Amino acid sequence: MGEKLMERKDVNKELTWDLTALFKTEVEFKNALNKVQRLTEELEQEFKKKLNTSNNINNCLDKLRTIKEKLVLVSTYAYLSLSVDQTNTKNQEREMQVRIISSDVQSKLQFIESEIIEKDEEIIKKAIDESIENRHFLKEILRKKPHSLSQDAEKVIASLSGLLNSPYNIYNKAKLADMNFDSFTVDGKEYPLSFILFEGKWEYETNTKIRRAAFKAFSKKLREYQHTIGATYQTQVQTEKSIANLRGFDSIFDNLLFHQKVDRELYNRQIDLIMKHLAPHMRKYAKLLQKIHRLDDMTFADLKLTVDPEFEPTITIKESKKYMVEALSVLGSEYVEMIEKAYDERWIDFIENKGKSTGAFTSSPYGNHPYILISWTEKMREVFVLAHELGHAGHFYLAHQNQNIYNSRPSAYFIEAPSTMNEILMANYLMKNSNEPRMKRWVLSSIISRTYYHNFVTHLLEAAYQREVYKIIDNGGSVHAEKLNTIKRNVLQEFWGDAVEINEGAELTWMRQPHYYMGLYPYTYSAGLTIATEVGKRILNEGQTALEDWKNVLTSGGTKPPIELAKMAGVDITTDKPLVNTIEYIGNMIDEIIALTEELER
Repeated sequence: MGEKLMERKDVNKELTWDLTALFKTEVEFKNALNKVQRLTEELEQEFKKKLNTSNNINNCLDKLRTIKEKLVLVSTYAYLSLSVDQTNTKNQEREMQVRIISSDVQSKLQFIESEIIEKDEEIIKKAIDESIENRHFLKEILRKKPHSLSQDAEKVIASLSGLLNSPYNIYNKAKLADMNFDSFTVDGKEYPLSFILFEGKWEYETNTKIRRAAFKAFSKKLREYQHTIGATYQTQVQTEKSIANLRGFDSIFDNLLFHQKVDRELYNRQIDLIMKHLAPHMRKYAKLLQKIHRLDDMTFADLKLTVDPEFEPTITIKESKKYMVEALSVLGSEYVEMIEKAYDERWIDFIENKGKSTGAFTSSPYGNHPYILISWTEKMREVFVLAHELGHAGHFYLAHQNQNIYNSRPSAYFIEAPSTMNEILMANYLMKNSNEPRMKRWVLSSIISRTYYHNFVTHLLEAAYQREVYKIIDNGGSVHAEKLNTIKRNVLQEFWGDAVEINEGAELTWMRQPHYYMGLYPYTYSAGLTIATEVGKRILNEGQTALEDWKNVLTSGGTKPPIELAKMAGVDITTDKPLVNTIEYIGNMIDEIIALTEELER
């Protein structure tokens, strides 16, 4: 694919996703949106102030399920349309319209939860006994009861939901629509620059002059927006603090972890153990990169270098299908069938274009198939990214077939386990199919530099930074760009020590990820990968028994909290052991990469 980004209208349609599975025409979409509004008004008229019996409660929740299913589809259609082209005003208007209507719908439907919460527990328990379909929803209401507000207050919060999400939307607009990067010049030659080009190409560039010049130019543009995005983030965290106070939580942490169904012990353990025990292994890995690439000094701008950049094969989108099918076939024929459909029915948006969201994500609307966004760079490393996203897709594909919309989504703490699990399966497959030392080293270094670096370093350092920000807000303070820069720099320096120079621009890394607008999400990547690593080892050692356990976990969706889901897969996350084991596993892989490097040099 060329370096110059095309407009969305000019790209190869066959490499884009097909949203007609959601709605064939704009008219069909608008009709569905109107129907959501109509059904909401009908439900409000039928049940408001009448949820005083278990029968009425369950009848209401049955109809609410239908509204939620339809709302998910229209919201997904609007969101996915915008995510591939943030510059398109029609997409912006559609998404804004859906957001406004969605807020109105949520506001009107808020009475359901508020009325049920105010009822005697015996009535709620009777409703639970009378409906398997609504059981999970009602149990959640009982769990929320101590932190619920009055009906009027809950309605106000629901009606403001669109506005409460504004910081995330403002951040995305600044990053993807307004940030136009100038090209940069090295030795008289001009190179194009964009978010996608920097994160997909220039960070991995082996020419040190080009790589560092790209980092400098990229950082310069970020710095121009630091105060705007800093103020946006301050609005986000202050809003979260206000909600936590309103609901009677002692801190932001308690509020956000309440929704994840885990406690502070699990949260803090994940950050503290990795900051302390993984750092020495990663410093050793950074020194190996410095030696291989003959760098006088190892800087933050050099950390995405690969161990063997000349060896990494290129891979076409068509060729990638074989890898996905063969590596993930251990998960069964139904899983393979899903992968085949993902390619054949255009569930995946591969192409790069101007205004498209960076990175990769999966959207799995209930009642439809999943959609995957990725920007395919034709590098072999993309097989790990796509395997990861197919992990999310497969998880919800199976969960949606076995659970209703109330039960299908697990806690965010567990959400990254199935995705990172697939990366481990991909690595196992590639290792098994090669005895060549150079290929083995490439696979191991890919799993370190992509899977573990991404989840245990990049996102974990986001989490360590985020924890410091929330501590300030919890204590009545505020944050701005300079303070955020200082916090980020300190976290990076603590982790990398003397092994890596935290050069100018590294402190702006907090501006690059949307995760800070999603609550305590960054740490869940390493939490999920810890579970996945332990299950991966079980699959290698025990085979089919472990695989069946894992498939049962996937089909369980959100019917159990994270500790119980992990236990189903044979992992006890209430102790240090899984995390300590995973860190040791990473250390052993790095030692094996060093040994293979020495063997190849000989």
